[in-house]
Amino acid sequence: MGQQPREQWGTRAGFLLAAIGSAVGLGNIWRFPYIAYDNGGGAFLLPYLIALLTAGIPLLILEYSIGHRYRSSAPLAYRRISRPAEAIGWWQVAICFVIAIYYAVIVAWAVRYTWFAVGQQWGDDPDGFFFNDFLQVSDGPGMVSGFVSGVAWPLVAVWALVLTVLALGVRKGIEKANKIFIPLLVVLFVLLVIQALTLDGATAGLNALFTPDWGAMLDGGVWIAAYGQIFFSLSIGFAIMVTYASYLRRKVNLTGSAMVAGFANSSFELLAGIGVFAALGFMAATAGTAVDEVATAGIGLAFVAFPQIISTLPLGGALFGVLFFGCLVIAGLSSLISIVQVIVSAVQDRTGLGRVQTVLLVGGATALASVLLFPTPQGLYFLDTFDHFINQYGIALAGLVMVLVFGWLLRRLPLFEKHANAISSIRLDWWWKIALGGITPVLLGFMMWDSLRAELTSQYEGYPEGFLLVAGWGVAIGAIVFGIAVACVPWKRADTIARRDAERVAAQPDGEAPAQLDEPDKIAAPRTSDNDQEGKGH
Repeated sequence: MGQQPREQWGTRAGFLLAAIGSAVGLGNIWRFPYIAYDNGGGAFLLPYLIALLTAGIPLLILEYSIGHRYRSSAPLAYRRISRPAEAIGWWQVAICFVIAIYYAVIVAWAVRYTWFAVGQQWGDDPDGFFFNDFLQVSDGPGMVSGFVSGVAWPLVAVWALVLTVLALGVRKGIEKANKIFIPLLVVLFVLLVIQALTLDGATAGLNALFTPDWGAMLDGGVWIAAYGQIFFSLSIGFAIMVTYASYLRRKVNLTGSAMVAGFANSSFELLAGIGVFAALGFMAATAGTAVDEVATAGIGLAFVAFPQIISTLPLGGALFGVLFFGCLVIAGLSSLISIVQVIVSAVQDRTGLGRVQTVLLVGGATALASVLLFPTPQGLYFLDTFDHFINQYGIALAGLVMVLVFGWLLRRLPLFEKHANAISSIRLDWWWKIALGGITPVLLGFMMWDSLRAELTSQYEGYPEGFLLVAGWGVAIGAIVFGIAVACVPWKRADTIARRDAERVAAQPDGEAPAQLDEPDKIAAPRTSDNDQEGKGH
């Protein structure tokens, strides 16, 4: 077992850049603009802001408080709260594994398209080029067959970079990488937006996005869309912020950090909306159609619509393409690093292995699964199905369960409120407990019910039932089963940590930040008898 203390961020700014880098991902660029446009345009910003203040930032503060108080990965932090809650942590680790293996391949696509943009290699048919020539997509989902080398090699490069950053550690790897990635992302995206705003038709695109439809505010679906966007865009619900906050110093402004990270993420989404719809306005003007006929989201926006825009630009198409796809690469890399770090941190705490060993073992296995499954003709079908089911019945459901368990069942919200208030500049009050104890679980519960109702009445994308049972429901339910199974395995090392922590925290005066808790890698396997008392946590 190693004897090194738990790693720490070098500065609060380093932590904030990493947290912002995790939150600002592909969804900010290709999901938010269309969600806003489709749900009231400019009027959508009101429920979006309310969702940020009543769900997004409160959840961020909760995850920051858990990670900072217990100074460990999600499974061990939750175990320190209540032993059965450890299963939620391992469930979130499994979710991160699933997301990591497919998220990396989208980053790899963006790497290739950054190069394709220079010579506009997609030609006159970006749609056919992407699906047929580049991905070589099969006619339907099925067993993996064949290998697409044009996707595989950039995917290997992406994983090599991510694992190198992670092996260097929190301060020398993740923090330094984000100090480069995030300023570079902002500069590139501002340049992209400026170029987009100069295009013919940009004004029409912005009018389409921001013209408010106040009648939409009476539609409950618009409010659910706002809360869903906030929830999915802030990297909450799958243990990233618990993990990142565990590396903070003892004295740190938790609520202020959550405010900065939350508003920075939303500001980038707004900037993305301006850039994307200015470009779509140009596309509509060029084609002589309305903006609503070209507005789209997701993979189709990034790899079909934007190449069409680039091809029709009278000047600077190559630069526009490099800026856009370069932004996708950087945003994707910073998020992917944070996702894999959740897995690395959890396995380190469980096994006591060193960082490099854990990255090579766990990161290598994650990369191998990614490389074997997705650079194939069936890869896009797996990606689409994994993404849908693990988002709807992984991230959102795990977030709901976490809030219900810690807020309703264990009644720990007052404890985390005291912890945050003891060290933060902005004090939490009744609004925080109402947001987490009432608003968030009710809305997330409704989202779950509505999503399940739609899921059970129609097959997702018309895919075969057998494929959805394995790649959809099988993956989502498998993550839950994995969490419960791993949590049931005896973990004497964690019991020793939890017992010592409980003794230290019990002696701490109310309202004060807790004394330094035992670090997982400083506790060797206990040399005690089998009837050693179980650690109870809090």
